[in-house]
Amino acid sequence: MRAGPIIALVPICLLVAVAPAAAGEIVVSPAGPVRSLAEAVRLASPGERILVRSGTYEEGPILVDKRLEIVGEGRPVIHGRGDYTIILVTADSVVVRGLVIAHVEPSYVEDRAGIKFDHVRGCVLEDSEIRDGFFGIYAAQSEGCRFAGNFVNGPHRREGASGNAIHLWNCKHMVLRDNRVSGHRDGLYFEFVVATLIEGNVSTENARYGLHFMFSDSCTYRENRFVRNGAGIAVMYTRRIVVERNRFEDNRGPAAYGLLLKEISDSRLADNVFRANTVGLLLEGGGRNDVRGNRFIDNGWALKLMANSVENRFEGNSFAGNSFDLATNSQSNYSTFSGNWWDRYDGYDLNRDGRGDVPFRPVRLFSLLVMQNDPAMLLLRSFFVDLLDAAERVLPVLTPETLVDSAPLMERPK
Repeated sequence: MRAGPIIALVPICLLVAVAPAAAGEIVVSPAGPVRSLAEAVRLASPGERILVRSGTYEEGPILVDKRLEIVGEGRPVIHGRGDYTIILVTADSVVVRGLVIAHVEPSYVEDRAGIKFDHVRGCVLEDSEIRDGFFGIYAAQSEGCRFAGNFVNGPHRREGASGNAIHLWNCKHMVLRDNRVSGHRDGLYFEFVVATLIEGNVSTENARYGLHFMFSDSCTYRENRFVRNGAGIAVMYTRRIVVERNRFEDNRGPAAYGLLLKEISDSRLADNVFRANTVGLLLEGGGRNDVRGNRFIDNGWALKLMANSVENRFEGNSFAGNSFDLATNSQSNYSTFSGNWWDRYDGYDLNRDGRGDVPFRPVRLFSLLVMQNDPAMLLLRSFFVDLLDAAERVLPVLTPETLVDSAPLMERPK
């Protein structure tokens, strides 16, 4: 009888054991033929996948200059030696997922980062951790990238020796979603950033600002939390932003704010919570902003409205438990208050339309005195201050006559 093909005599299990790796994939492992991510990037062709197995790889800098997918298995650590950016991405459509990138020393002459994206489009960084870095994630002159589900934890250095957790410069159409950042100078920093979505992030315990942006028009900040940052949140010189359903909490200090808006115009602030901040919201300059549905709870100053802020509208907001609901530096008012709820309002509603029949003056006389003389705050709970406020309500002399809520709500909005 004639013998069959030789392959028929080889056990199936042996065929499986010697099968080659999947086409288009390079595996990096501490004991494998490829033992570093940098080597895998050099060997890979555009479009290939690099799988990095669990372990610690001390290496860098790593230049990713071709379209690749780099995936970590078991949280592998790419540990830098400190004096450089660990991973620099210069190719479009690069995907990095599941890595731990660690250890970048501070520099006073260059912006070193755990991972940097430079002049790229369509890149993705997700489910990764950047720790003990100078800058964490840095993107420059890039477009259409997504950073999602990352954890960026800095070494909590002093402000001058720390970079930003996520830093965007001159970018557009970016998405930052569900990242957690802490221990840096600023948690989120944007400059010249356009049409970008910042959603579901948590920024806490950063040395300066939880969020800081300038010249960044048409961006949306939604459902983020900014908690216990050194000076709170500062946004400047920007138009057409949307700030909605965020929480600004426990940002305290002599120059700390839940949210500072400086020269912000044509924007919307809606349904945010300002809780336990030294100043909940400060508006300085700019105008034509719509501020509605926000809750100001247990702040020192709930709202500071400077005289150079004009044509803003405040409606449907609630003020509860604040030391001062509203403070200003002017006898004039160029904004509109209507239909807000104030826990200090004791008016009446004879026609039962849900609005008070007498206007409410939210500026306390004592708040004007404190703004001119800080030590006067020691008298806050005294009978003398209560007497001052009562006299000013009966016969207003120093508080702005035009700064009133013309139709205060009788019931607190839900």
